[in-house]
Amino acid sequence: MRIHELMERAGISERQVRYLIAEGFIPAPTGGRANAQYGEAHVHGARRYMRLRELGFPPAAIRLLLSARDGTPFPVIPGITLLVSPDIIASGQPVGPALAKIEELLTAILKEDVSDAQDSNTPD
Repeated sequence: MRIHELMERAGISERQVRYLIAEGFIPAPTGGRANAQYGEAHVHGARRYMRLRELGFPPAAIRLLLSARDGTPFPVIPGITLLVSPDIIASGQPVGPALAKIEELLTAILKEDVSDAQDSNTPD
């Protein structure tokens, strides 16, 4: 796709496209300057960047989020931190299945063992 289609699909200006390329948030196009071609990676990268900006992250923080190889930690509550892969940050993936799995896992981890609680309440 050409730059104008990328701009339309990602909802950004030509200046923003050039900024994202210059700063390394999206890859350079293929085909050289006169025949520059963009693909889905450019659309995804631009959308991810813009979503993170909407959430209030400055460019330096976005760079850190996206460069974290092991994932980015997001504190949930004291004692629980969610580690998110940079590949899925602002990817548009449905949240419901992840929330269900997280709830299931936390329920199992945080559930008090009834047999331990009963043993500690019985006199010796």
